[in-house]
Order: sequence, then structure tokens, then C-alpha cells
Amino acid sequence: MKATGIVRRIDDLGRVVIPKEIRRTMRIREGDPLEIFTNSGGEVIFKKYSPIGELSLFASQYAEALAGSTKLSVVICDRDHCIAAAGISKKETLERRVTPDLEEIIEERKSVSYSPDQKHTALEGVDRNICTAVPIIISGDVSGAVVMLSNEHCDTANDTDTKLASVAASFLGRQMES
Repeated sequence: MKATGIVRRIDDLGRVVIPKEIRRTMRIREGDPLEIFTNSGGEVIFKKYSPIGELSLFASQYAEALAGSTKLSVVICDRDHCIAAAGISKKETLERRVTPDLEEIIEERKSVSYSPDQKHTALEGVDRNICTAVPIIISGDVSGAVVMLSNEHCDTANDTDTKLASVAASFLGRQMES
């Protein structure tokens, strides 16, 4: 664990403020869920909770099915990172942070489709453009996105691809609600 040199006191209600610099670096926003762990050494550990992350095995299988039925690469992301990928190197994509482009799409809760000349990337360090992206909504909260990326076989999504991404996002959202 990395020491920050920042010390905070617990208030009379048992609250502690996470410093702004740490929240910004870790992309912790107001309302984000945090998991709290303790270890035998007396440490208290806060970790961002990703509901979509709980479905990573299932999301991987769904991404494989989508990539197999379209000619596009598919990534499934929570609000911060890629949790599943197909049709593209997993080593290249998994755990990569989402770009501000994809973050904006997720926050706006709107499905988008881009033409090949519109350059919007989904993951930091991955040079593939977004063809279509559909936010995943769980109990009214936006939790991630199903994203189809350009690849060597195809550089645009058709209406069927966009509808498939929509169905995938809806299905994954419903899986978390039940």
C-alpha cells in the first residue's frame, strides 16, 4: 500500500473524509459505492465497488457471443475499467481505464453510434474507435457500457449490431437487479 502522508480524524458520527486528491486520482465520485475490508494487521481498506465486475465471467461469455455474431470487437466496461473483452486481445484491454469519451457516453446515459471518420476511443492505450456504445443501467443507476469497437474486419456498426449491444446492456442490467 502506498502512503499518502494525509491524516484524517473520524468525526462524532464515525465519518472520515477521503481527500479530494485521492478521490480524483481513483475516480471516486459522490454516490459511488465503496467496499470496506479489514485485515489482520489492523488496516481498513476501501475499494471501489463495481456491480458489473461481479458479472465478469458472465460478461466475458456475452462479449464472446456478441463478437462471434458481429464482425466487431466487444468490450464491456464498468464506469472505470474494462471487465470483459472479445475479438481483441484481453491482455491489451482488461483492466484498462475508460477514456473521457466513453465516460461521457456512460454519464449521459445515451446509446451512440459513430461513423468510421469519427474518432472516439473507449479505453486508454487501445487504438480502436467506438462503433457503438450502450450504457448499462442497473436499478436506475448507470453502471457501465457495452461497447463495440472497430477492428481489421469492420470499422462500423450496422443497426443490427447496435440493437445487439442494446439487448446485451439491458440483459446485463437486469441480471444485476435480480
